[in-house]
Amino acid sequence: MSNAGWFFRTAALACAVSASAISGAPAASAQEVEGVTREAAKHFQRGVTLYGEADYRAALVEFKRAYELAPNAAVLYNVGETEYQLQDYAGALTTFKRYLLEASPTETHRPEVESNIEVLRARVGRLGIQTTPPGADISIDDQAIGKTPLGEPTFVSIGHRKVVATWAGRSAVSRYIDVAAEDNVSITLALPTAETGASSSSRQPLGPSAVVRSTPREGPWATLRIVGWIATGAFAAGAVTFGILANKESNDLKRARSSYPTTSSALNHDANLTTTFAVATDTLAAAALIVGGITLYSTLSSASSRPRHGRADIQVMLSPYFVRAESTF
Repeated sequence: MSNAGWFFRTAALACAVSASAISGAPAASAQEVEGVTREAAKHFQRGVTLYGEADYRAALVEFKRAYELAPNAAVLYNVGETEYQLQDYAGALTTFKRYLLEASPTETHRPEVESNIEVLRARVGRLGIQTTPPGADISIDDQAIGKTPLGEPTFVSIGHRKVVATWAGRSAVSRYIDVAAEDNVSITLALPTAETGASSSSRQPLGPSAVVRSTPREGPWATLRIVGWIATGAFAAGAVTFGILANKESNDLKRARSSYPTTSSALNHDANLTTTFAVATDTLAAAALIVGGITLYSTLSSASSRPRHGRADIQVMLSPYFVRAESTF
């Protein structure tokens, strides 16, 4: 059915809604009913406008509010058509069936609704839902259905459906299920007890004699101590290497001074190298002593402050050609 044709027919239904509500009202409450009816008519007209703008979700809210204020089969027709547009096939089927029960036998929309029902039967399935224990609140696709036991299976639109069972004080249980046309599926959702919920989260209360021991985490300090030992070894190795080079240059300088002939430039060259290597040796040795002392103090302090679950040995092997640190725990 086109939106234009639907719009003009529903405009006429607005008058029917008002007339139906007022005609059945007692005289003593006529003014009150008239006010409620006017409010229902406003919601109905907003729904018609929104439907014409293809804002079906907002239109559905307005139509349902109009029906709550002034129940009328004509409004149910609009609700069903809007649910059909939203592809809520199960909702549309339920609404159209209710329309046939409430509408008069001469209602002009009955043939159209009966035809829609035949189409919708092939677009829904049945879903039976049980819970252990019974009494849980059930929702399908975030729409409340009721409490278990629900009785007969519920109509659901074909597709991927989300079923949620909730119970105050217990964890909610969700299940996704694919429903095909004309399916008749049954599922059972087991809600955890309070004890099960606690154990599932792996939280166990401590007994009166329980003792909690915490092992202090050294964090970056352990890494810094290892770096300190490696740096100490590197400085020491450098000091040894430059010491050997300084000793070699010193011997070369002595030989150059005792040899003849020799030049002042050669003597200055050997003297400068000897001085440079000697200064480098002293500097690296001092750095090794400072860094090594600090690292040793930190290592001894850490060892004395933690439980003696084991022994940690750190060995630094020095050579003019390599530095290697080994840790044994």
